[in-house]
Amino acid sequence: MKAVVFYYSQSGQALSVAKSICSQLPHVVYKEIVPQQHYPFPWNKYEFFDSFPEARLGMPPSGIQPIDFSDIEDVDLVLIFGQSWFLSPSLPLQSFFADDDVRNYLKGKKMVFVNACRNMWLMTGRKVKEEVSKMHAHLVGHIVMQDSAPNLVSALSIVMWLMYGIKQPKWLLPVAGVSDAEVASASRFGDMILDACEKNNFGQLQENLLRAGAIKYKPSVLFLEKAGHRMFGLWAKFVRRKGEFRDPRRRARVNLFFYYLIVVLFVVSPFAQLFFYLTWPLQRVRHHQREDCNL
Repeated sequence: MKAVVFYYSQSGQALSVAKSICSQLPHVVYKEIVPQQHYPFPWNKYEFFDSFPEARLGMPPSGIQPIDFSDIEDVDLVLIFGQSWFLSPSLPLQSFFADDDVRNYLKGKKMVFVNACRNMWLMTGRKVKEEVSKMHAHLVGHIVMQDSAPNLVSALSIVMWLMYGIKQPKWLLPVAGVSDAEVASASRFGDMILDACEKNNFGQLQENLLRAGAIKYKPSVLFLEKAGHRMFGLWAKFVRRKGEFRDPRRRARVNLFFYYLIVVLFVVSPFAQLFFYLTWPLQRVRHHQREDCNL
């Protein structure tokens, strides 16, 4: 059994998850996704939020460096590891899926997508499923590795990590991102993937992954994500009307979006979550959970 891992990992988190899951697979080839546009880590505030409009609108500002496919033509499975930016696939992931050579390579292949993110993964998963369908590939597995801290706490800890490079606990905040214990335990998913490959039967793989906790469904957080995704679309278009990626003319609008996001995250979202729980009996949570977690 031979597999290929395509990954983009600024902080190293996605790569750590990839190595844990793939530790159970006998022959794995790693291929890094290298965008032509450099994205810094740690970020500064303006550069991070300036990437928002293009991420939300699916308009990556550059492509990726060429990938050598010569040693991976005969793989049994493709695994893609990445992350979400602004409720969408990260710009490097979007560039990867838009690349003609990548699309030709992935056509007809079986794929597993693994998202190592904070806690909002729904719209990224939908976008990836859409791209996989367009290129006539087969998504046989979807895994989400997410921060287990409460929403507002994880928002603060992720800012410390993204902007200042501080991942370890600080000022009563927990470790940012996916915990080391969660990363280590992700190897159990590799056992299931290997079993599906050896039997050449992927029909039950996603169901088995879900039983093992591959996606922890947080209804109130995903309720916020769906609402936020719509508003982000309006804001992204508003910023883009002033200029394209890295255009200094749009700086004021990017900063305005930053302040909007702070208000929404720390003032509006707690009340929105309260509203969600008060209307819980009216929510079709189980129906949506099946729809969102299955392929």
